[in-house]
Amino acid sequence: MEDRTDLELINLVKQKHRPALEEIYTRYIKLIYSFAYKFSHGNEEDAKEMVQLTFLKLWTTKSSYDPSQGKFVNWLLTIARNVCIDYIRRKKKDEHTSHHYDTDRTLYLADPKDHIEESFQQTEIAKAKSRLSTEQRKLIDLLYWRGFTLMEIAEMENTPVGTIKSRLHQSLKQLKRHLENGGFIDGKEM
Repeated sequence: MEDRTDLELINLVKQKHRPALEEIYTRYIKLIYSFAYKFSHGNEEDAKEMVQLTFLKLWTTKSSYDPSQGKFVNWLLTIARNVCIDYIRRKKKDEHTSHHYDTDRTLYLADPKDHIEESFQQTEIAKAKSRLSTEQRKLIDLLYWRGFTLMEIAEMENTPVGTIKSRLHQSLKQLKRHLENGGFIDGKEM
């Protein structure tokens, strides 16, 4: 299995070939665990659960990797990110219903220099993101990394959802412009 490409392995996984999943696990466990650990703010139990759910999703999902859409590792990290967001949302919902108290949502406001951003500072995305305003970074962090919905962010900011959507659209547009025109070549700033 070690000599197989990621594409060959994931195609075998779709056919329920257990050794292929084990090889993908061996190749990517450190990366996925590190991602989940940072996403869970250092909670080892949550990170282990997120990792388990990520590889379970690989085993059970009908979606497949398309090499024309990007690298396998990025596809795998997208799955891990979605699993982590779902896990955190489900955990928040469970905590809310079991405790029956109103949590101060401002405790969850993103710090633009959070642990996830620090770990990806060497990537082009982090460089482009750093060119955004603090408010734009905060909005992107809350939505994409912390897993809040647009409605929840609107409540936290005491702002209409339409305004939040508009800010998000402008932030993503500016981020895209920085990525396309920011002078980033091979991960180095010109």
